[in-house]
Order: sequence, then C-alpha cells, then structure tokens
Amino acid sequence: MANMKEIQDRIRSIQDTMKITNAMYMISSSKMKKAQKVLKDTEPYFYAMQDAISRVLRHAPEIDHVYFEGNSAHKKEGKDKNIGYIVITGDKGMAGAYNHNVIKLAEQKLQQEGNVTLFVLGELGRHYFARKNVKVDTSVRYTVQHPTVHRARSIALKMLELYDSGELDEVHIIYTVMESAVSMEAKSWQLLPLKKQGFGKHHMNLEDKELLKQLLDVHQEVITMSPSPEAVMEAVVPQFLIGTIYGCLVESYCSEHNSRMIAMESSTKSAKEMLNNLSVMYNRARQAAITQEITEVIGGAKAQKRKQDS
Repeated sequence: MANMKEIQDRIRSIQDTMKITNAMYMISSSKMKKAQKVLKDTEPYFYAMQDAISRVLRHAPEIDHVYFEGNSAHKKEGKDKNIGYIVITGDKGMAGAYNHNVIKLAEQKLQQEGNVTLFVLGELGRHYFARKNVKVDTSVRYTVQHPTVHRARSIALKMLELYDSGELDEVHIIYTVMESAVSMEAKSWQLLPLKKQGFGKHHMNLEDKELLKQLLDVHQEVITMSPSPEAVMEAVVPQFLIGTIYGCLVESYCSEHNSRMIAMESSTKSAKEMLNNLSVMYNRARQAAITQEITEVIGGAKAQKRKQDS
C-alpha cells in the first residue's frame, strides 16, 4: 500500500486536473451556446436562398447548368475524376472522438477511385495528415475558431474557381453534425455539382424542414427569371454555397465544443471517483499508521514494565 504522502500528492494532482476540466467544460458550454444562437439567427436567410433555387428548378426542370449533375462539362468517371474534400477538424484535442471520426471518414474517402484532393481546416487535421505524408492543398488554410461568413465566402469562391476551371469535378465537405446533446456524427455532403432531385432536404432536421415548409407556404409560384434561369442560377448558387459552408463550419464548431463538454464532464466524474478511492486508501493508511504507533507504544510500555519487575 502506498504511504500517506504519496496518496496526498496524487489527491492534490487530481484536484488540480479537476479544476482544469471544469474550466474547459464551462468555456466550451459558453462558446457552443453563442455559436448555436448565431447559426439560428442566420438560418432563415440561407433557407430562403435554398427555396429560391428549388423554385427555379420547379419552373425550369430542364435547365442544364454547370452547377448541377448531368452537365457535360463534369462527366468524368473513374480514375479521371478529380474530387475535392473540405475536411473540418478542430484546432485542439481533448474533445473525445470528434477529430478521430472526421479524420477516419476522410481517410475512407482517400481510398475511393479518382484523384482526391484534401482541403483541411483546423490545425489538428493538418498536422495529422502531414505526419501521414498525405498531400493537402494549402490554398485553403483557416483556423476553425470563431467561424465567419467572410471565411465561408473565401472557401466557397475558391471551390467555385477550381470547379469552373475544371480542376475539380466534384466538391464535398466532411463535417460533424450535432444530432443531439449527446450524439455527434461525421458526415460527407456533396456541394458541387448539386443534385436536382430532393434538392437541399436530405441534410435538414425536423425544425429546419418546418421552417422551409413555412417559406414554401407563401404563394410565390408566378415568377419571372430575368434574363434567364441560367443567369439566376449563376447568381444564386454561389450564395447558397457560402451559406452551406458557413452552416457546416458553425455546426462543426458547436459539435466540437459539445464533444469537449462531454469529455470534460466524463473526466471530472472519473476524477471524483478516483478521489473517493484515494480518500479511502488514505484513511486506511492513516488508520494503519495510528494502529502501528499504538502497538509500538504498548510494546514499549510492556518492555519497560518487564525491565522494572526484573
């Protein structure tokens, strides 16, 4: 059994660690709530953009635009296809399986057929792929802290530039969705080319679908597209992509801090259990030391008495 000083040192060490985990929990909780509010405040605008694209497709289903599947400009198959993945990881660790799940999904995509290019956001992801000697495009290099529309616009315009020039035939984004307060899932979503069928609905939760339904309930079926549906798409789709990437950045940011909250809460709980066990060990060691001292005193007293009797 460890002596009392060793147990006391371990107790102090765990108590210091608990202070850190509690502080990280509170910080992540505050940041997550702020990010969720920002996302909720900006959602109506981007859903309106999505609604506008849906209405154009509804009135001009035969449209053959470069930003939609089926266009002849991006019909490469197999090994000739150039695919870009925007991978959103964290800048820091200590967030449970958050970064692991995103990186695992990105590595799976690297195994698929075609020429895959990674655009990694977040220091942890960049360092990981650098250690693995995986080529990462450094033209998109951002931190994931405090996501902004300006940053999303820069990323979206870069992807559109590579897509329009033919350097990329597909653009996907790998990010983390916060399904619930205790469940986060890494997902891959195709940004370009857009799919006409079921446009924009597969990634929405129930609250989002209800909001879009309210927008669609407004009678706006008589529309005029000037100068043409293609020109309207040329203007609307980039704005939609900016909003989509921004939403993914904020969603991942919320998921990261939620994962960190869960990890820190679990660490604090484990620390408390360790403190309870160490407290029991300390009391037992203290009791054993006291018992030994009493035994030594009694033994000394008996030896002294025997000496006096003799």
